[in-house]
Amino acid sequence: MTDMKDIRSKSDSELVSVVEKARETLRQERFKESHSRKKSVIDNAKKDIARALTEQTVRRTKSETK
Repeated sequence: MTDMKDIRSKSDSELVSVVEKARETLRQERFKESHSRKKSVIDNAKKDIARALTEQTVRRTKSETK
């Protein structure tokens, strides 16, 4: 899981890569057999996606208001 401090220090292309990796992790976990899924991995991937997308939105709105 990535902290918000780490997310804020990443460039735009790194944020895109974080989202892609987390979505791939999420997809892989969801298609596993139900007994081998790990809820914590799914939760962490969802949080990473949300944090990265939130930071992208913040940056986009800051650049539009300038």
